[in-house]
Amino acid sequence: MSTAVVLPKPRLGALAGVVGFLAFVEFTSGVLQGYYTPMLTDIARHLGIHDADVNWLEGSQLMLSALVVPIFAKLGDMVGHKRMLLVSTALTAAASFALPFTDSFAVFLVAWALQGFYVVWLPLEIALIWSRSRASGAGSILTARAAGLLVAALEAGAITGALAGGALVDALPLWVVLLVPALAVAACFVVILFGVTESPAISGGRLDTTGIVLLTLALLAFTGGLSLLRLDGGPLAWALVLGGALLIVPFALWELRTEDPLIDVRMFVDPALWPVFLTAGLFGVSVLGAQAPLSTFARTDPAVHGYGLGTAGFATSVIIGLYLIAMIAGALLYPVAARLASPRVALIGASALVGVGYLLFLPFHDTYAQLVTNMAVAGVGSGALVAALPAAAASAAPAWATGQATGLTNAVKTVGGAIASCVFGIALLQGAGAAAESTAGSFAGYVTVWIVCGATGLAAAAALTVVPKDAFTDPRAETPVAPRG
Repeated sequence: MSTAVVLPKPRLGALAGVVGFLAFVEFTSGVLQGYYTPMLTDIARHLGIHDADVNWLEGSQLMLSALVVPIFAKLGDMVGHKRMLLVSTALTAAASFALPFTDSFAVFLVAWALQGFYVVWLPLEIALIWSRSRASGAGSILTARAAGLLVAALEAGAITGALAGGALVDALPLWVVLLVPALAVAACFVVILFGVTESPAISGGRLDTTGIVLLTLALLAFTGGLSLLRLDGGPLAWALVLGGALLIVPFALWELRTEDPLIDVRMFVDPALWPVFLTAGLFGVSVLGAQAPLSTFARTDPAVHGYGLGTAGFATSVIIGLYLIAMIAGALLYPVAARLASPRVALIGASALVGVGYLLFLPFHDTYAQLVTNMAVAGVGSGALVAALPAAAASAAPAWATGQATGLTNAVKTVGGAIASCVFGIALLQGAGAAAESTAGSFAGYVTVWIVCGATGLAAAAALTVVPKDAFTDPRAETPVAPRG
């Protein structure tokens, strides 16, 4: 009988300073993601729009994030991950400074969309850390530890942002409140400029403009069609979704022909990488698509509708806060599990936790304690996956495509979330609101959300079982791979 050998815990060492600076950046990213939520109604009144039109803000950022991540990730490999971090931070800062000083919905919508450039920060950071740690012989574990710390900072920022935003919007003029995150992003630019050193390996090459055009058309059509499906589901929406999906075919064919592709689509058949990308897409269903339905389920009054908890706003925010704390725990526990078992086993376990957490809603959804418990189980797995997926992709990808691989986990996750958001929105409308004045979703719709999220989590765990056992480890990462071209 063989006994597993637990390797000594690698130290971040010289990377500690860089990780600390990048943790500040991710904390700010979390602030951006949590800060605005308590004041969306105030923003709608300021802009003179209906509450329903706030959905266009989410949709605009969704479309931009799906597009810019693969482009900026490729540019990071070509010209430097720090350089593209600076560019994306500058764009985010400029957009953030525009928000406090306009009352035009059109201008606000454009600025809000451009603020979404922060989505490229984490993939670029993971790629930068991997490129600096791979020569140490423990790059995979070091990158996993760093990713856990960055995601913990991200979720801590989201909690802080939500609490600060809710407090400030009741005490200060809206333009002052909107100025706070802009100042934080500007501080990030300074931190990156003076605190972070560039990646040691830069691949160079040229930007695949034809690939960018094809990918832009495909993603804009697909995500735009999904947004329209949530509104009316007419023929135009379905045509856009189908057209966007079909445009992926000429994009992939072009990428296979060009010597320096925007995305090396061969990574999608790599035995270690394709399950990671599939897991990212399946994970996006729950982490991006299910949070709003869970919040509205908690707010639904059981005395009126026969289901829900009827929680007030603060009690609902506590559920969200505990979920985010569970995600912090999962992000910090992942590198420990990866070191004690293996990254592959840790990924399988995290995906299974997400699936089990959501399936627990089927029998257990009647009390506050049950809801919190289910969310905690799913939260631990979700936090681990947020940290683990880009780290795993970085360690399994060719050296010249690290940014591409980490970026793809984010982009595919976004597409999965976009699809889920559309499907869940339609499901919650089916059979909902028997009374004309009712705005509650249907119970059957909520059951659909739980089943789909649970099934996608378990499907991701199953897909990861076919990954080679030495995947995402340093011996495999050190295997030389000849560059293309």
